[in-house]
Amino acid sequence: MIEIKLDDDELKALYLEEVQKRLDKIELQSILMDTKQLCKVLSLSWPTVEKLFLSDPNFPSMRIGKKWLFNRKQVQDYIDHWSIEKKK
Repeated sequence: MIEIKLDDDELKALYLEEVQKRLDKIELQSILMDTKQLCKVLSLSWPTVEKLFLSDPNFPSMRIGKKWLFNRKQVQDYIDHWSIEKKK
């Protein structure tokens, strides 16, 4: 006879971890990011993002009212080119 025992706490932790992975994936599929999401994607603080990127008119950003929004794909392309230039 086969006997299966489950630890409820471990099962709950695994479940929550999987839910978080799926939420992160959904977030990555969104087109626009706000400042908090941009900082998370770039692993930079908002003051650093302002200093390095918002001062550049070519950085893909838009301001709607008081809120900054960023096109995820355009930001990725910009960062790819920016990082290549920084290495030179």
